[in-house]
Amino acid sequence: MTAGGEQVVLVVEDSEEDREAILRALSRSHPELVLEFLPDGRHVAERLRDASLPHPVLVLLDLNMPGADGYRVLADLRADTDPRLNDAIVVVFTSSTTSSDIDRCYEAGADSYVYKPVNFTLFRTVLQGAVAYWHANGFTRSAPGAATP
Repeated sequence: MTAGGEQVVLVVEDSEEDREAILRALSRSHPELVLEFLPDGRHVAERLRDASLPHPVLVLLDLNMPGADGYRVLADLRADTDPRLNDAIVVVFTSSTTSSDIDRCYEAGADSYVYKPVNFTLFRTVLQGAVAYWHANGFTRSAPGAATP
């Protein structure tokens, strides 16, 4: 949390259009959240380790990105011994609906897997629901029903 009580959500998303949609979807429903964006997965670990910045309460992770994709980021976070990385709540937010992708993400330690709809109204509803779930559970990985790595 920041000094003002704001909670940071780290959004790792390469699509500018999707970043804008995420901002629009959450700005009204969760005004207490501060969204911080990274355009790819290369600097996620570095950002989570930075003790000079507020630690994100949630990482919203796209799967299909150039360079370090979401699978690589997730595997690296869960394999790291630093609790600032391996204890981070990671919600995969992606357009993939294939069962192999879903299984692979949960096996790698994703806390939630959420389909990213094309329709903005549904996109907003799904995203707000996922964030509301983690918010209601205090942004803790020990939340009932949470997947475990």
